[in-house]
Amino acid sequence: MTKIANSPDRDALKKVGTSVRARLEADPRAYKVPTDKAEIYAIGGFMSDAECIKLCTMIDDVAKPSELFDMDYSTGFRTSYSGNLDPHDPFVSGLSRRIDDFMGMEPEFGESIQGQRYMPGQEFKPHNDWFYPDQEYWKIEKKRGGQRSWTAMAFLNDVEAGGATHFTEVGIKIDPKPGVLLVWNNALPSGLPNEDTMHAGTPVEAGSKYVITKWYRSRRWNLAKPQ
Repeated sequence: MTKIANSPDRDALKKVGTSVRARLEADPRAYKVPTDKAEIYAIGGFMSDAECIKLCTMIDDVAKPSELFDMDYSTGFRTSYSGNLDPHDPFVSGLSRRIDDFMGMEPEFGESIQGQRYMPGQEFKPHNDWFYPDQEYWKIEKKRGGQRSWTAMAFLNDVEAGGATHFTEVGIKIDPKPGVLLVWNNALPSGLPNEDTMHAGTPVEAGSKYVITKWYRSRRWNLAKPQ
């Protein structure tokens, strides 16, 4: 486990946390999940049925076995299929900007929207979205945007069985509902990474599950890996 008391980007994470928190608290559409362990908000009807259907098709076009830094699909930790959506596509860029505006985030701090598809038996085991600075991958991530601040994830379809998002430390499971946007702060109000944001995509038992995710960084995001 990382020594989060000395976590980099702490001041930036504290600042963006304060800003986004104030914006969401002032928005009547944002429902705050009742817990003191993490800042989690749900927004129903953020996307239309037609938008969800279109995104599912786009995900099918780019999906390939998901990766997780130094772990590949064969480890069984993350067994979904995923792929980044084209940020220059007018539909994708418009949706991305809508999420930015809802959260009050500057576009340059957001990563490209990633689509994920889960079929029966596929899952994403408990993990945090924030980066562990004591891991080798941090040398790259600190140069292309730094620590992740907020996560925005939208459900795109009804799942026949399974596929809930389980915040394991908070003790809640959120079932997929088309068009619902789920957002959470990966840091504490102090700016330190919040270990209680540990979450999992539980196994799909029947049907399929489609979601999109957009992560925000503490600094301007640069997709290109430094040499």
